[in-house]
Amino acid sequence: MNRAPRLLLFSLAVLCLTLLPRGESIVRARPQSAAAVWPAAIDPQVIRDQDDMTWDDYAPIPGTTWNDPTRVATVKTIKLAIVCADFPDYPFVMTRPKKSDLYGNPLIDPVKREDIPKFYLDFWTKPQEINKGHTIHEYWMEQSRGKIGVAVTAFGPYQMPGKSYQYGFAGGMNGDGKVSMPEGEEVNPRMTQDLDTMWAADAGADVKAKFDLVLRLYAGYDESAVWQEFGEMKFQTRDDIPAEWGNPDPAKPRWAKTRYVPWTSWNAASWLWSNSAIITGEGSGAIRHEVSHAAFRIGDNYNNPYIEPYRRVASGPWDLMDRGSFNGPGGPHKRYTVPKLEGDAMSAGLMLRQRVAWEFVTPEQVLSLTRSELARSGVVVADVTARAIDPEPGFLSGIVVRLDGDAPQDRTPVEDPVQNPLSSGVPNYNFYTVEVVQRMGYDSYEPDNGVLLAKNKDQASSVGGPNGFSVFNWVIDAHPEDIKKLDFKRPDGTPVMRTIADYRQLNDALFHAGTNSGSAYEWTDAPNRLQFYVVNVQRDARGVLSYTLAARSLDGAGPQTRGVALSGPASGQVAANASASAVFLLKNTGPALAIAADADAHAARITMFAGSDVYRLSVTVEGDGWSAALRNELAAVRAGSTQPVEVFVRRAATSAASATVTIKAVSESDPAKVATMIYKVR
Repeated sequence: MNRAPRLLLFSLAVLCLTLLPRGESIVRARPQSAAAVWPAAIDPQVIRDQDDMTWDDYAPIPGTTWNDPTRVATVKTIKLAIVCADFPDYPFVMTRPKKSDLYGNPLIDPVKREDIPKFYLDFWTKPQEINKGHTIHEYWMEQSRGKIGVAVTAFGPYQMPGKSYQYGFAGGMNGDGKVSMPEGEEVNPRMTQDLDTMWAADAGADVKAKFDLVLRLYAGYDESAVWQEFGEMKFQTRDDIPAEWGNPDPAKPRWAKTRYVPWTSWNAASWLWSNSAIITGEGSGAIRHEVSHAAFRIGDNYNNPYIEPYRRVASGPWDLMDRGSFNGPGGPHKRYTVPKLEGDAMSAGLMLRQRVAWEFVTPEQVLSLTRSELARSGVVVADVTARAIDPEPGFLSGIVVRLDGDAPQDRTPVEDPVQNPLSSGVPNYNFYTVEVVQRMGYDSYEPDNGVLLAKNKDQASSVGGPNGFSVFNWVIDAHPEDIKKLDFKRPDGTPVMRTIADYRQLNDALFHAGTNSGSAYEWTDAPNRLQFYVVNVQRDARGVLSYTLAARSLDGAGPQTRGVALSGPASGQVAANASASAVFLLKNTGPALAIAADADAHAARITMFAGSDVYRLSVTVEGDGWSAALRNELAAVRAGSTQPVEVFVRRAATSAASATVTIKAVSESDPAKVATMIYKVR
């Protein structure tokens, strides 16, 4: 029958990954080239680099008002005290004339010293133009879906008995800080004790007991936000540091050791490093990250990306407990601004591991099963919505697959991270999580939309030393190759590229649906006998993104009888030097899976998600000058159901008069089940 092929009215979005040879210990995803633009991608990867982001990148979450200060948390309101203090040698940055200090701050008109506590109270809690309407109460309400909020009381101002650098060089981030002290002066490790003593004398001996958490906000900067920007980025060598950035003792070096590298300017090194105590400077946006340490008893999840041997960060921009705490307009090199208008002003959301552990998602919102259960049930398929929003009925917040069985549960081959900077370290992970990230709410400052896949540990612990490896989230990178992006230029113009361990190497880590996306669309962990897919991408009427995800055991396909069939037009026409498409129907001919009579609620729920099969699709063409392609190379279809598959065909002006297109569908669960169809074009 010679008729023009019908246009597809809707697209089947599928996520497939190209696999490395099976000889690899872990089969890593290899994406197709984004340069191949035909047919157009259904889910193109679009990376928004941190340095390029502005406040215009913020996208509100539909139907939410988490920044409403009158909204009360349903489970717990964290009572947080902010205790403000300056130093005899260093007043609050916000009391100085606009842009007058060494760091170019403050960025707005000054505030009287006596008004500093109220200024920071309002800045962190009151939606206003200065903070673009964003508060710490909003952050925790958004992440917890209204379960956890923050109520803040501010105290001070107090003046510390010691100088700023006496406390800073005692903080442990500069090696032996004593060597950087001016002659005749000593370090003072009593920052917390000195401030708390003044606070108690002013507000009462029992004041600390009235709060869940205490944030000690000191005048000045956080060393973590200035050591690089006002060290190697500003000065070519340590000998080029001028006196105003150096030790007040002219006989001492103008540089000092810092946490990650051998030197920075003495002034940059002199500040405390924000920590879980909670102690932080005016120039730090780490308040959300530090609250997490104290409120949820969780450690950091990052390594040192600046020192060799390099070790890749664990979750990078995708989680608050890693460098996602740096997210915000302007990128990580703008973290020193006062007040916090750039840099780490909009911390990342929380990965699924944390949201499950802290009960921010309910058990009903997550499909949780073990590796052995997956082998018994066969492939499971679920629709998962963006993590910034509660799932609508029929959708989930993610999938969890636990690595059960005989020890060791994590069967990843041992690999020395010193030899391979991309190694995930000691293979002692406990489970996989799969979730969806969309750039909205606090996730507006993530670099991409897509599917986030990670290995996780049950035990959260802090990193073990300057380049330790005790992480508890490990993002699977769809693009493990070097991203090859500029980090900064040295004062003489020499470009410095981001190290292979830089957290922004994970900017392109997300998986995307379909062919030609520029990313990968499947992940196989052969040692752990697991395979993950994404099968469909969609946005609802509100613009909320969701994907259909699938997980399969390589050791068991379930009890189902599998089957597949293809039907559709037998022939079509394509104009010279043009392209067209035809729609075929893919049917899962296997019988529906019944819930066992003796199944408990958990087993019955798994069975509900195991009612589909995943099919691998391919298309070939015979005929000079003709080509054929798919926008999707996987499909997931429920037993007894049918799904459209669109095939694209094009021909050059000098092509043969006709061609034969072969469409093939193979069951991933039972590769012996194959359907093939011939389509003639002219």
